[in-house]
Amino acid sequence: MIIQLKQGISEKEKSALIDEVNGIGYKITEVKTQLGDYLIGIGKADFDIRRIGKKAGIADIHIVSDEYKLVSKKWKVKPTSIDLGDGIFVKDGDMAIMAGPCSIESEDQIRKVINHLKENDIKLMRGGVFKPRSSPYAFRGLGLDGLKLWYELAQEAGIKIVTEVMQVSQIEEMYPYVDIYQVGARNTQNFNLLDELGKVDKAVMIKRGISGTIEELLQSAEYVFSGGNEKLILCERGIRTYEKASRNTLDLNAVPILKAKSHLPVVVDPSHGIGIRAYVPQMALAGVMSGADGIIYEAHEVPDKAYSDGQQTLDFAQSSLLADQIRKTFALRKTFELL
Repeated sequence: MIIQLKQGISEKEKSALIDEVNGIGYKITEVKTQLGDYLIGIGKADFDIRRIGKKAGIADIHIVSDEYKLVSKKWKVKPTSIDLGDGIFVKDGDMAIMAGPCSIESEDQIRKVINHLKENDIKLMRGGVFKPRSSPYAFRGLGLDGLKLWYELAQEAGIKIVTEVMQVSQIEEMYPYVDIYQVGARNTQNFNLLDELGKVDKAVMIKRGISGTIEELLQSAEYVFSGGNEKLILCERGIRTYEKASRNTLDLNAVPILKAKSHLPVVVDPSHGIGIRAYVPQMALAGVMSGADGIIYEAHEVPDKAYSDGQQTLDFAQSSLLADQIRKTFALRKTFELL
């Protein structure tokens, strides 16, 4: 169960409530977030919900059978809206476009990408300064100094930053320079990292694990929410299957399922999802029509010279065309939703 507490509930009222719930065989965990205070009850005993609901200090009470409680749509029907400031949102009923290189490489590259995004009215720039690479000899990012430079230039342009955090020790040092922390596929079940991201007051986008199930993605989000951070975004980025014709298998089934199961916004990453530049636009548009709230893709001035993931990265002309197509496809989707 989820018990939403009233603002200003007294410690005496809270203690009496916890004793009452414990008394019917439920273990209570208290969760305090930026937006509210909750008591999460885990147990199997049947009881009359009115017995608890009438207690002092309760705003609302919900029975949620899912293993993941706080990210479930069974208690929060209204979709979560992520407000990044300056009128920039990731939310249901809107289409956030996030674009940029796999890796941040240089000041010149940052400036060129920012100019490209401004020309196409794209407000969110993705890029990596800490790169988890399969080979220890591959480029692994410019680190914190690169992030500081990127942030300074992005701030001047009114663009928000989406970048990957790889370990707990990076969270605090990155905090002043990031708008959305990205948890990459390799870290989706790094529960120490997820716990610590629950303590920050910035948005977190969690990518689906390389072989992760939908349920596991939702449980990862539950870790962050239960740690105190409600500013969460889910990302479908493809999973590893037996198919070798593409880098991954982009599971667009996940989008409507996640939207049905959770109140959190859902973003699709077609670049990692298929891993082949020529097919990224088609999969991006398929992601729009599947019901996604945003698309995140890789763009670089000269993809074949990119330090990483050039084979799945669009050049600026392709990116401009795709951004326009995403908006037109989203408008088409909205007409269907009105029928």
